[in-house]
Amino acid sequence: MKIEVQSKGNQIFAPLKDKWLVRTPEELVRQEYIKRLVNDYGFSLEQMAQEIQVNNSQRGQGRASADIVIWKNKKDRQESISPIIVVECKAEHITVREEDYFQGYNYASWAGADFFVTTNLKETRIFKVVKGKIPKRLEEIIDIPDASSIQSEKKIDEILKQTKAFTRDEFSKLLFNCHNIIRNNDKLSPEAAFDEISKILFIKIRYERTNSGSQIFSKKQFLSDKEAYDRHKSKDSRPFYQQLFESTKEDFKNDDLFAENETVKIRENSFEAIVEKLEKYNLSTTSDDVKGIAFEQFLGRTFRGELGQFFTPRTVVDFMVEVLDPQEGEVLCDPCCGSGGFLIKAFEYVRAKIEDEIQEQKEKIKAKYFDENYEKLTDKKKEEVEEKVNELFNYLNQELDINNEKSRLRVLSYDCIFGTDANPRMSRTAKMNMIMHGDGHGGVHHNDGLLNINGIFENRFDVILTNPPFGARIEKSLKITESDKYTDEVRIAEYKKRYGKAYETALKQINDNIGEPLLGLYKTGKMSSLTEVLFIERCLNLLKPGGRMGIVLPEGVLNNSNLQKIREFVESKAKLILITSIPQDVFIASGATVKPSLLFFKKFTEEEAKNWKAVTVKAKKEIEAKYADELKPLKEKLVLKGKDALTTAEKKEIRKQLKELNEKIESEIKAQIKKEFDYEIPIAEVEKAGISTTGAQIENELKPLAEEFTTYRIDNQLWQKKFDFIEYEIDESNNFYRIPFAGNPAIAKEPEVFYGK
Repeated sequence: MKIEVQSKGNQIFAPLKDKWLVRTPEELVRQEYIKRLVNDYGFSLEQMAQEIQVNNSQRGQGRASADIVIWKNKKDRQESISPIIVVECKAEHITVREEDYFQGYNYASWAGADFFVTTNLKETRIFKVVKGKIPKRLEEIIDIPDASSIQSEKKIDEILKQTKAFTRDEFSKLLFNCHNIIRNNDKLSPEAAFDEISKILFIKIRYERTNSGSQIFSKKQFLSDKEAYDRHKSKDSRPFYQQLFESTKEDFKNDDLFAENETVKIRENSFEAIVEKLEKYNLSTTSDDVKGIAFEQFLGRTFRGELGQFFTPRTVVDFMVEVLDPQEGEVLCDPCCGSGGFLIKAFEYVRAKIEDEIQEQKEKIKAKYFDENYEKLTDKKKEEVEEKVNELFNYLNQELDINNEKSRLRVLSYDCIFGTDANPRMSRTAKMNMIMHGDGHGGVHHNDGLLNINGIFENRFDVILTNPPFGARIEKSLKITESDKYTDEVRIAEYKKRYGKAYETALKQINDNIGEPLLGLYKTGKMSSLTEVLFIERCLNLLKPGGRMGIVLPEGVLNNSNLQKIREFVESKAKLILITSIPQDVFIASGATVKPSLLFFKKFTEEEAKNWKAVTVKAKKEIEAKYADELKPLKEKLVLKGKDALTTAEKKEIRKQLKELNEKIESEIKAQIKKEFDYEIPIAEVEKAGISTTGAQIENELKPLAEEFTTYRIDNQLWQKKFDFIEYEIDESNNFYRIPFAGNPAIAKEPEVFYGK
């Protein structure tokens, strides 16, 4: 039997209560979900009930009540046997976060249910209930059983095992199956096949983001939309699946993902087969760690060979991010981002901090409102308190809503993450990878990492994390050309508005150097044409004073005598805060053959730069004065004229003496600078970094090293946070405020930010 939701005026019919109720947003969601349970899952009204309250409320949790309860059958309901599913509904505008549903959460666990569902219709999340306790987090699974499966313990057990980890592996396998469909049907190379899968994923994401409810991009939906399109299309219209891609290109046009003339390069039957394979997952709602890790597994298998150099091993990425400890509000860049590993890890690292802080705030709210006095209140008063708590939770949830322009997560995603890669396939892959992990893709561009674009320009970043290309050289003949100029006037106007005068200055890097060698943009270009050398300088230029960076470099950069001048240049701009030598094994699995080191720098603050300059001038002056009496006669002898002029052999000898003396002076100047500008440089060597030569997981000595360095860094105050924590306050007028606090009085507190109303 199918049912429909019945409304009249401001009332809505509740079949589980057999009466008309006030049509609140929450009630509408509840009745729509009951309809879904009956029509899509096959449950009968006799095995369900709504608004079931119990008395085992735990202090600090609120009342234990459930919006919808489902039993295995009508008999179980009548005999008050434990239900199997508990559903908590919220109004459509309230973001679904399982920790907020303390009512249904508490009841699901107490009542012995196996499944706990949270829904606002646009998003539905399902959790496996851990029996006998109320855990801080529920384990997310992919679905609830339908009416027939609910009768089978075996099927229930199978569904309960379909956790995030299970889903991740399944999703990864599905992507690989899709890849094989293209390779077999369309005979494309692995890399070209991957490009086509990316296009379909972008089409799917766009489709599912713009359709409310549980609608997904399924084969059935595709064929239905195609039929409607074909009925009205003209003779010259493109096929429907190509039209979908055109619409997707238009939606993502600001991301420069695809060329204007780019099309889907596979047959329509291949397209349909892939849509069908992926229809199980709604990519706009599937949790980020499911999509993201599955996509990375797929990337690793697809690109292990030819494009292995674009992948920094995960253990190295994790270590480098932990060492630099990026904070909320800091702006981060990777100018050679490859598939986006550093950007994603940094994004997730900061996002986790924000989520933890929001959860702490919720615990404070619960402790404040669900105190001893709450237990003594009437049911009506308890309801008012719970509504207040829900309202405050809703404000806090807005901080984690990426579509809310004021939210902390939105600012992190749109204003703090930037990257470039010179390989178009990789920049597109990085964008897709970031979308799969929860976003931050807007700051990623296909561009030469040595050249400015969008918000990627000098003195802008707090943190740089990168693994630049090794061993290649920039040819002296490589010139900056008109094609390097950024000419999109609309975008330029947007960037000027966003970044101010600094952006106009950034444009000059290219606009004022057309026809000039690329090497000429960099001081180190006169010393070396190695890409890794130029990227060291590029990263230092990108950093703000006091900014910090982690970079993967060949070990030769540290000990090759030919690169001594490069090391001196770097020492004049930044402090080395950690050197970590790692085994070559780690990168062999990614196709690299050079033994790497992980170097961490902190660019001089303005004060340190002045100090360095003063120390350098003083040392030069003192040492040159010390040897002035030896230098003067030698120089005078070289300029003697007439009968006093030296022979060629004598001049050669004097020049040799001068050279030796100048080298001695230079050496003493450097020694004095190092003595007066002295600081500790921690050096570590690890033998096992979590990955063997075959890519297998092994012991990871980087983990304890990161912890050890964190203690050292904090004890020595190597850098300071932007702010220590954020508090929230609500005033008498119900205005909600976000207030950043800095524990260090030397750091000025940011002003209060109005938020929420």
